[in-house]
Amino acid sequence: MRFRHGRIAAFAAAALVLAACGGDETAESTTSDEPTSSEEPTQSDEPTDETSDMASEEPSDEPVTRADADLVIWADDTRAPVIEPFAEDFGAAEGITVAVQEVEFDQIRDLMSTQAPAGEGPDVFIGAHDWLGQLVSDGVVAPLDIANSDDFFPVATAAFNFEGNTYGLPYAIENIALVRNVDLVPQRPETVEEMAEVALALLDAGEVTVPLAWQQPDVYHAYWLVTGAGGYVFGTNDDGSYDPTDLGIDSEGGLEAGAIFADLVERGAISGDVTYDIMRDSFAAGDAPFAVTGPWAVADFGDVNYVVEPLPSVAGGEARPFVGVQGFMVSSFAANELAAKTFVLDYMATQDAQLQLFEAGNRPPALQAAFDAISDNPVVAGFGAAGANGYAMPSIPEMGSVWSAWADAYTLILDGGDPTEAFTAAATQIRNLIAGG
Repeated sequence: MRFRHGRIAAFAAAALVLAACGGDETAESTTSDEPTSSEEPTQSDEPTDETSDMASEEPSDEPVTRADADLVIWADDTRAPVIEPFAEDFGAAEGITVAVQEVEFDQIRDLMSTQAPAGEGPDVFIGAHDWLGQLVSDGVVAPLDIANSDDFFPVATAAFNFEGNTYGLPYAIENIALVRNVDLVPQRPETVEEMAEVALALLDAGEVTVPLAWQQPDVYHAYWLVTGAGGYVFGTNDDGSYDPTDLGIDSEGGLEAGAIFADLVERGAISGDVTYDIMRDSFAAGDAPFAVTGPWAVADFGDVNYVVEPLPSVAGGEARPFVGVQGFMVSSFAANELAAKTFVLDYMATQDAQLQLFEAGNRPPALQAAFDAISDNPVVAGFGAAGANGYAMPSIPEMGSVWSAWADAYTLILDGGDPTEAFTAAATQIRNLIAGG
């Protein structure tokens, strides 16, 4: 590669399970969410009934305040029902009251920053690793000492490391991959060019209505195109941390990625009309040969005969998507920090807990033993292989200056604008935003 990146291998075991991605088997999964990065909030499932011995708070339009319990845990309605039995057991063992409150995933980060200092936040909460820039800056998350960190995939623990401290116990890893309709496209395309040619040929033949089910504009879902072309968002320091002074959007590889994206737009392979819903619905109906998406979508693909596999190469380079990690964090304002850390480290780091969280949220487990237990699942194997050399999504605060400006550049290209001008202007805007704090 011509430029330095913050790459950390996501799945050390991916090579062992890659073979499970092949064939014409229809993949199945359990539930559906959208990605839980800073950019993409989650869509949640219905909560289960509350347990008999615990306080369980239903979501409402009222401001979320701390439940009346010794230990309070915040989680969205996909994970809360999984956490509740473990919390109940912990409370019984410790002789304390425990409450699991359901809070919308995309509200947790900001609520922690505003309510934790006022004593109205939880002791334990779930979140994405790329929240750390804000949470650490606001002083609302406490460091964790994970004694068995070697039991987790390196990208998982590394993602929760911020400025030399670990701030979360990981439970899931997520990234996008190529989802291919096997009946429409029997062989995997090796390059993005081949993928576009196959998709456009099917469109011309009237066999599909959407050549590439790839939502636009979306920085998260487009990053693989950038890395494949040799671009990057931020370079890295010698210790592997991201360097906000080294922005790579207008690097040689970044500009090449913009040109490739513009070419796909001009040829009609991708369109700004393709939203998340259109991506999902067109592929589920057999009206698109390929989808570029993550594990949160596959449950909606119904009876389509599909496989999940690595993204095609770009300009001769390996396509490497963003990797996001979800985990349990402890509030620095926890009423009982010892109990909070004990619950997280002793109860949520088990294979049983991580497998149940996988079954609910459909993201590959961060604990290696839990991942190995389900590695014969072709969906897990496919996403694992696609993210094997992915890049941990930056958690530095400066990443907040990237999303909108870069998305605007993609919008300009989708509307026919010059890609070099669009990416160059976005890079200038981002540097100015970072410099201005």
